[in-house]
Amino acid sequence: MLLFVGLGNPGAKYAGNRHNIGFMALDRIAEDHGFGPWKAKFQGALSEGRLGGERVLLLKPMTFMNLSGQSVGEAMRFYKLMPEDVTVFHDELDLAPGKVRVKTGGGHAGHNGLRSLHQHIGETYRRVRLGIGHPGRKEMVAHYVLQDFAKADGDWLDDLMRGISDGAGDLADDRKDRFLNAIAQRMAPTGSAAPKTPRESTAPAAGEAGKAPGASPEDPSAGDPRSPLQKLVDRFR
Repeated sequence: MLLFVGLGNPGAKYAGNRHNIGFMALDRIAEDHGFGPWKAKFQGALSEGRLGGERVLLLKPMTFMNLSGQSVGEAMRFYKLMPEDVTVFHDELDLAPGKVRVKTGGGHAGHNGLRSLHQHIGETYRRVRLGIGHPGRKEMVAHYVLQDFAKADGDWLDDLMRGISDGAGDLADDRKDRFLNAIAQRMAPTGSAAPKTPRESTAPAAGEAGKAPGASPEDPSAGDPRSPLQKLVDRFR
């Protein structure tokens, strides 16, 4: 059994926040893969289903971000899971928007949700780091992560969620490369070739067959069968 955890804050007020991208990922997985209804359990919302060859629990802690570890710790103790059985989806300031990295262990880099997890379950769980970009200045971070994604982010965000869902079975089966490849295919789909510059046709257009090369409709001498001498005589008639 595996435990997939999405980090975020509960309530409609925070639903579209950058900080809630972990919740968004789990919602998409649950919807696309036919997971059971969300139930209130372990100070969170829990849904059960299967991914790949594994039974998987999806957990969204409802304790607010900085207490996420309490919820995850309860679920792990109940199901007798180890940190190695846990995968956490969370926002990552140090990655460009839409970029994804998977790693196991490491520090929390000041992320309050990860800090709480470190305190309650240690640091050897697996993380799916979902890039949201950085506002540029440290003092702006708190405001930035608690703001909704911009409308301009809609397309790449939807592609990212689709990719995560596509590769969720591979992630459960510990095939990280295939999981990341599923995301890459959604984020950079193979497009059709760029339209080529049309070439000028060398064939005569309809109705122009038989015209002398280089002659234009405005040239009155085009196709004139008279000799130069005859033309001169005709001018003085």
